[in-house]
Amino acid sequence: MLANSTRGFLWSDVETRTLLNIWGERDIQTALGGNFRNSHVYRDVARRLGIMGFERTPEQCRVRIKSLKRQFILAKEGNLRNNGQYHKICKFYDAMETILNCRPQIDPQELLDSGAVGDETEEEVDTDPPQDPYLESTGESSYPETQVKLEYPPIPVTVGNSTTVRQISSQSAGGPSSKRPKKRHADLALDSVTKRLLEQSAEAEQSFYQMEEQRLQAEDHRREAKHARELHMLQVLGQMFSSIATRNPVATATPNTAMPPALNTMESTMQPGVPMSASGQMRRGRSSHRRVRSPQSQAEWPSYHSQPQSNAGLVLEHSSLGTAACRGMDDILPLVKNIVPQLTSKKHKGQYGRIGIIGGCQEYTGAPYFAAISALKVGADMSHVFCAKAAVTVIKSYSPELIVHPVLDSPNAVEEIEKWLPRLHCLVVGPGLGRDEMLLKTAKEVIEKSKARDIPIIIDADGLWLVAQQPSVIQGYKKGILTPNYMEFTRLYEAMHHEPLDSSDHQRSAMELSVAMGNLTVVLKGEDDLITDGNKGILCRQEGSGCRCGGQGDLLSGSLGVLAHWAYTSSADMTKSVNPSVVAAFGACSLTRQCNRQAFHKHWRATTTTDMIQEISSAFKKLFES
Repeated sequence: MLANSTRGFLWSDVETRTLLNIWGERDIQTALGGNFRNSHVYRDVARRLGIMGFERTPEQCRVRIKSLKRQFILAKEGNLRNNGQYHKICKFYDAMETILNCRPQIDPQELLDSGAVGDETEEEVDTDPPQDPYLESTGESSYPETQVKLEYPPIPVTVGNSTTVRQISSQSAGGPSSKRPKKRHADLALDSVTKRLLEQSAEAEQSFYQMEEQRLQAEDHRREAKHARELHMLQVLGQMFSSIATRNPVATATPNTAMPPALNTMESTMQPGVPMSASGQMRRGRSSHRRVRSPQSQAEWPSYHSQPQSNAGLVLEHSSLGTAACRGMDDILPLVKNIVPQLTSKKHKGQYGRIGIIGGCQEYTGAPYFAAISALKVGADMSHVFCAKAAVTVIKSYSPELIVHPVLDSPNAVEEIEKWLPRLHCLVVGPGLGRDEMLLKTAKEVIEKSKARDIPIIIDADGLWLVAQQPSVIQGYKKGILTPNYMEFTRLYEAMHHEPLDSSDHQRSAMELSVAMGNLTVVLKGEDDLITDGNKGILCRQEGSGCRCGGQGDLLSGSLGVLAHWAYTSSADMTKSVNPSVVAAFGACSLTRQCNRQAFHKHWRATTTTDMIQEISSAFKKLFES
């Protein structure tokens, strides 16, 4: 925050009360009462104010206190003369009265006179010997003055005339008398001008706050009106599509393929004359209806779409892969429901899952937190975060539910983490890991130790950078799951095939990468999440939103760690011989998209990963327990 020297206009009520609380402390008042020069006192006041979260300079604090004391004196005098009509001049009248009543009696006229000078001393401090204005401004020592008998009519002495003040001071100091001189008071004209200035200052401050409040209210009204217009447009579009679906007959299925109700419903929404791609796909934007491929290749790449209204929804998707790759796949959503363990009081803490997160450095502390807290929200009993020492305090402050180990950058990091591996059911490597060579080396050795214990390993974010550099670290491990976005997927593909990625056919490229990695499960995140283990491919099209906030992938990796543990501990009958990694990946992708959709419905463009995490409970229940 930039320092502002404006007198009073930019001080909020909360900031002013905080300043008064600090200024009224006993040690501050004692320091102000025992020092002629008090700039160091106001430096301490500004420092304490900064600790409370308000950045102000010592000069701004001194000017604000001076203004408040003037308002208090005027309000106090005005109350006596006008039956409390002047009380509104000083908004902090009670606080000032409490503080100033504990100090020596102040001459109000003396306080107003000293306020016109603008020096850096405390105005109401009246100690012996008196402070000469010239000496006070120059920092020289003051001496007792003697009263001088003037032979000409007394005239007001201007403080700015340093020559006159120096002459009077030198004459006064030379006399034998040590009597204390009387202070000259400002004339009535200066008093009235000062009072009027303070009243105008208070009115201007009040006017400023009123205008700012009106501006904020107008901005809120504009935002609400814009949101209402957008909702109205969405309702109109919904009515248009409903009327189109009502007028058009339901498309009949081909003789060779029994088409499910969900496919028929989507085909019925297609308008005559809508442009189609070469493969029969209806062109659409991000928010339009889902794609429908040509019926000639419906059995080649199934896409399992779990709609909120129905658990069914097998949508057949075209692919250039062989027809034998994906035949015999049933609706996979019931398989995800099968692996979810039933809650019972007979189990003890830890049996539903203990997940380890390898990641978290000085720059990235949010990613490991999102992954770990998502694992807990999905249903794991404990989440362990193994991070660098610089990140441990920050991650611990996010949530007391997490178990945080500051060992990732220690010399014996592998030994420290290996002690916990027998207690973990799954390992997530990469969220917030960074690309420091020492941290990547530690992560590599921990992956090797985890593979020896045959636990599922999910690799995301910077862990994928490690795999692109050294594919052998996870290559061929059947319980390994990679969760790249498009850029990470491109890097992995080119590292394994040493040729540019063909962006026209992501489905084939994903299966080729999975095969090259030893049939690892690959989750290619995108508009439609593509899941493949090299043998079978699935498209997850659970409806999400157009808002892709940072940290959404960490929610996916954390929830995938829990579902992978449940899938691998379930019997083969539960998954119907489908790869448990594929089942878990489909469940995690569906859950992340549902959380995104629900959070977007509440927060619109302001959706963040924290908002999505708050939706995990209801989204999980809606998808897997309804």
